[in-house]
Amino acid sequence: MKIAFIGGGNMATALVAGLSGQHAGAGSVHVVDPNLEARARLASQYGVSTGECVDLQVAGCDVVVLAVKPQQMREVAAALKPQLGDQMLVLSIAAGIRIADLSRWLGGYTRIVRAMPNTPALIGMGITGMVAMPSVDAAQRQAADDVMRAVGQTVWLEREELIDPVTAVSGSGPAYVFYFLEAMQQAAIEMGLDAQQGKELALATFTGAAQLAAQSSDPVELLRQRVTSAGGTTHAAIVSMEASGVKAAIVKAMKAASARGRELGDELGKD
Repeated sequence: MKIAFIGGGNMATALVAGLSGQHAGAGSVHVVDPNLEARARLASQYGVSTGECVDLQVAGCDVVVLAVKPQQMREVAAALKPQLGDQMLVLSIAAGIRIADLSRWLGGYTRIVRAMPNTPALIGMGITGMVAMPSVDAAQRQAADDVMRAVGQTVWLEREELIDPVTAVSGSGPAYVFYFLEAMQQAAIEMGLDAQQGKELALATFTGAAQLAAQSSDPVELLRQRVTSAGGTTHAAIVSMEASGVKAAIVKAMKAASARGRELGDELGKD
């Protein structure tokens, strides 16, 4: 499988690293980026070929991964359009760019998969929501899945509008985790622990609890109840959070993120 990446930023680098030695060897990966330093780094670290612009080398690839900023997508699509082959898969990981708009910018091309990864992909522990146009065949869906599984798990969606909830839950989700960790560390310091102790305790607790939930067949509500004895310390904390409306605030915030995702799609897709 020959793969071209348009854009050589952090997410593209993570994907290149994950693909190395798996479904695509270094010689099968080509990266296009206008930044000379980025091209040199990728060529040196992963042995990939690089180019400054979209050219015939991109045209010969099976999969083209669009890993540029959303604001750059129209320009990139215009450059890619002349190089599209009939069976080329276009895989977009640009936030907010809807398939219909990308297809229009590519002259009506329909072999497109839209993906929404998250930043833990940078350490191979990401999760990506994905949706394909009807003309994408089974082999191309598998190719897209192989690319994104190089940096974590994948979840396929039946409808593109579900990408906005995915963005709210997992795309923006790491920030919620970091926010909660900030609060745990602040509380630790205010209760007398030093900053390093607070960090170690918060990180280990969050990591351990997440792994416990991942490995258990029980719902997270039951896991929470098991450590919330009536009248105990955990119960006091949960009662305080409920009184402050913490859960409701989190749900509201995630719905706001989803709504903003829809708005961005409208804004970025305007002609």
